[in-house]
Amino acid sequence: MPIDLKQYNTDGLYDELLAKPNRSRSHAKHLVRQLRKMDAADLAERQDAADLAIKEMGVTFTVYTEAGAIDRNWPFDIVPRIIPKSEWDMVAKGLKQRVKALNKFIDDLYHEQKIIKDGVFPAEILADSKNFRPQCVGVNPPLGIWAHICGSDLVRDGNGRLYVLEDNLRVPSGVSYMLENREVTKRVFPELFEDYAPMPVDDYPSQLFDTLCDLSPRKVKHPEIVVLTPGIYNSAYFEHAYLAQQMGCELVEGRDLLVDDKDVVYMRTVSGPKRVDVIYRRIDDEFMDPEAFREDSMLGVPGLLRAWKSGNVALANAPGAGVADDKVVYAFVPEIIEYYLGQKPVIPNVPTYRCMYKEERDYVLDNLDKLVVKPANESGGYGMLMGKSATQKERDQFARLIRRNPRNYIAQPTLSLSTVPTVIHDHLEPRHVDLRPFILSGRKTQVTTGGLTRVALRKGSLVVNSSQGGGSKDTWIVDA
Repeated sequence: MPIDLKQYNTDGLYDELLAKPNRSRSHAKHLVRQLRKMDAADLAERQDAADLAIKEMGVTFTVYTEAGAIDRNWPFDIVPRIIPKSEWDMVAKGLKQRVKALNKFIDDLYHEQKIIKDGVFPAEILADSKNFRPQCVGVNPPLGIWAHICGSDLVRDGNGRLYVLEDNLRVPSGVSYMLENREVTKRVFPELFEDYAPMPVDDYPSQLFDTLCDLSPRKVKHPEIVVLTPGIYNSAYFEHAYLAQQMGCELVEGRDLLVDDKDVVYMRTVSGPKRVDVIYRRIDDEFMDPEAFREDSMLGVPGLLRAWKSGNVALANAPGAGVADDKVVYAFVPEIIEYYLGQKPVIPNVPTYRCMYKEERDYVLDNLDKLVVKPANESGGYGMLMGKSATQKERDQFARLIRRNPRNYIAQPTLSLSTVPTVIHDHLEPRHVDLRPFILSGRKTQVTTGGLTRVALRKGSLVVNSSQGGGSKDTWIVDA
């Protein structure tokens, strides 16, 4: 029996592919036509083929539990998300604007702090920042850029409007899954490419490599670039190994590097030490150098910060970039854009209440059952309160946390995230999605043509993180 999209009910939500049950949006008509041709057995068979391909390719992620770290196959859904290029051009413009302003903001905080002196950004937020690194004050990284790789999460509400939900400027992950999603889609849904020519994403590794080359302190034809990983037990280790392989770079751990008495970084090789010019680090600030940060870190490289401050090696992202990777800082990004660039944000923030301000805090405390409450520096969907689905006990607990440390919390309305048809057993159901594009900043700024669409596989859930039951989809930018 063919797939029946007349039964596909979005319940008034904005669906990315279907304007109404059984009626496709103009940019998705060929995809919807293909779906209508399929029956339940064919749909399930293709999803099984995708799951098998993921397993064969070794695409995994790690979930940390009380029992330890569990490696799982990457959850992938075969129905792609499609976005018109005309809309994506606006998105790319907005993301470039955002990252440019954030880099200026970070640089200002580690130098003159003019934005604080001018009363635009509160000094108390910086004073309580967990990711501000005093060790980085006065440092001038190459090109004045601190966050070379940024992943900004986008959501679309029930009216179809796009918002930035948060910015990830420390060690953003997920780009390898974006690339692998495209490969799997080509395997299991090849006929779709007869009707569509989605803009490519497979040039990302070369764009990343060029961006890293831009940072080299030595003006040599072939700078030595390495990817620094915490090791095989990190949740994103697959990505670290994948990107190193795709760029033709060495994948190293802290024990593979050394810093000499001239503050130069070398890689240990069988033929002797080899100088390193650029390190794409996938390790948090506090673990990267036991001399400068946590003395008990066994993951980092003693003296690495000295080498960076001396200008003998480039680090991407730069230490201290995480000062802007704070959900309270996020609430001020519209003011940050206007202050440094003299422009209004192209893509708005989700409306946000800052609990550090009494009036906004009082509103949050009175409406916890309607809001999503987030701590400043958690990630992966952890530490949040989903007010609508929380118990009264959980809401009371968060009220106490907010009163105890109001600076540490923001709140936002519960958005009706857009949906995309998703394979559930042998039929299609709407599931909520977000989108993480990646922005590279070197001598030029580049935005991926699409990104990692994450999907909440549980019915009604708004939590898309893979560590909490989410999956992913291929994302197509098409020129309609």
